[in-house]
Amino acid sequence: MQVFHTKSKVIITCNKRLSTYLQDEVTALGYTIVRDFPTGVELDITLSECIKLNLNLRCASQILYCLKSFKANDPEELYRELVEMAWEELIDFSGYFSVTSNVDNPTITTPLFANLKVKDAIVDRIKDKKGIRPNSGSDANKAVVHLYWKDSEADIFIDTSGETLAKHGYRKIPGKAPMLEALAAGAVLSTKWDQKSPFVNPMCGSGTLAIEAALIATNRRPGLFRMNYGFMHILGYDEEAFFAERRILKEQVIKNIDLQIIATDLSEDAVDVSRKNAKTAGVDTLISFEVCDFADTKVPEGGKGIVIFNPEYGERLGVHSKLELTYKRMGDFMKQDCKGYFGYIFTGNPDLAKKIGLKATRKIEFYNGKLDCRMLEYELYDGTRRPEGERLVKDEL
Repeated sequence: MQVFHTKSKVIITCNKRLSTYLQDEVTALGYTIVRDFPTGVELDITLSECIKLNLNLRCASQILYCLKSFKANDPEELYRELVEMAWEELIDFSGYFSVTSNVDNPTITTPLFANLKVKDAIVDRIKDKKGIRPNSGSDANKAVVHLYWKDSEADIFIDTSGETLAKHGYRKIPGKAPMLEALAAGAVLSTKWDQKSPFVNPMCGSGTLAIEAALIATNRRPGLFRMNYGFMHILGYDEEAFFAERRILKEQVIKNIDLQIIATDLSEDAVDVSRKNAKTAGVDTLISFEVCDFADTKVPEGGKGIVIFNPEYGERLGVHSKLELTYKRMGDFMKQDCKGYFGYIFTGNPDLAKKIGLKATRKIEFYNGKLDCRMLEYELYDGTRRPEGERLVKDEL
């Protein structure tokens, strides 16, 4: 199979509610989207073209190259279809592969059984053609095969990413309740930040929002932090194609940029973790870290940038009443110390959000894991200034 130079259906997946930002990324890279859906997009490209996407995308999770679409009503039909495929031309018989799946078929009670049938078909085919059984397991650091099976419709893919792209590779120390890097990138991209004005991140935690902001502003792509992908373990892979794309990433980095990114946290440990993660990402010199209460964060005057919070959501018992005061203080801080800025609070607790005491101009929908979240946007007017073209009406009085 000449998969590296043959066009096929390619599915790029992402977490729920990141699809809009993923679409923008994909089109900015020059690709044409065939179809979009809530958890990804579909393209018609070669496996070679997937290399560029793997190295560049910030909001993606997996990039799946379709090998075959077919009908299968039960596990035996699935096996028969797969054992006829030329797996010996894709996977090194002396190598290693893993299987993942997304299955919704009435004959399957556990996806693990579907995975086993896929594995058996691949192993049996390669053993028949090469006389040796390849190794398989759950690790996604070599070749990865993905099955999508809904009712009687099945697609078998090469997962060109392997380990998820949603983790960008620089965060060696996660810290407490960290925000996934892909989600943090989507959150930053959803704001009205112009990537030049100040970016202020009180309650920075492990620093993911501030680091992603610095990476976006300097055009540092996730591929700079990773040297292993699923496509590297498919027969026919030309490593020069990977290194050529990686050289482009290095050349595109914006250097000598004048940025004000400020990240603070009350926890000395959190700030220490943030500094170390920022250093791994190569942006530690672009971020000013400080240990302090969020209300003592120094916000540059006249900067007209953004201030963004990702506070606790109060999921644990006994912390809700304490957080009510914290959310009120965040609102007071933005109103008093962030005039002229856009303020953002990322939260999964609508009741606590009411304590902020400001009216949101936008409510941007996200998921943090399985938790339904909103990033609330506040336009923090300087003094009593009202938006251009807006006037008081009787109902507002």
